[in-house]
Amino acid sequence: MSGHSKWATIKHAKGLADAKRGKIFTKFIKEISIAAKMGGGDPDSNPKLRTVIIKARAANMPKDNIERAIKKGTGEDGAAAYEELVYEGYAPGGVAVLVEVLTDNHNRAAADVRNIFSKNGGNLGTSGSVSRMFQRKGTIEYDAEKVNEDEVMEVALEAGADDIVNEDGVITVTTTPDAFTAVADALNEKGFESLSADVGMVPDMYTAVDKDTAAKVQKLIDKLEDNDDVQNVYHTAEFPDDFEPEA
Repeated sequence: MSGHSKWATIKHAKGLADAKRGKIFTKFIKEISIAAKMGGGDPDSNPKLRTVIIKARAANMPKDNIERAIKKGTGEDGAAAYEELVYEGYAPGGVAVLVEVLTDNHNRAAADVRNIFSKNGGNLGTSGSVSRMFQRKGTIEYDAEKVNEDEVMEVALEAGADDIVNEDGVITVTTTPDAFTAVADALNEKGFESLSADVGMVPDMYTAVDKDTAAKVQKLIDKLEDNDDVQNVYHTAEFPDDFEPEA
């Protein structure tokens, strides 16, 4: 695995598994609620909310769940006070890890994240220690067997995409965060069904690890993603081509 496809495969391998779908939806509910609370419940006038909704739809989150989350955020259905936090650290093998948290209890989240790092061969770093290794970008993925690459490229570039890469059977469209919704909307209007859509942190460089280290890194990532307060986990690991994460 390499390039954008490598990042996307690692990022979504566990996230889109059926066994974790309920937990993923719970995380989206929190993210949608806080976006609606901060900028209102109309996606057309709230870019952050619109971006989260696109991500949620790409993960096949039911429309009713999305609407309930919006109502919760706007106060129509009761709203919790969430705080957005970022933790930075290192996994085994010197792999940089960036953890985005959305929590109603700062102390609990900090203790949990620190504990997960320390118990799984990693360590927390100081603010800015690894964030400089990432850039925030929009990515939209398509199954190369189900869409025409030239057609996707034409629509995406016309709508403002930065790059289109076809690797390992996945076509990945990359955008700036500001252009993400326009590009995603343009592709959706043409009927292209995405595998995933996200605005997240993409590494500038990757850290190659062997299979044993890859297993340790994956275990740390899984533990972090299993935590209810953790929204997203990004890392710089380049896994061996023959590495298969445990189910």
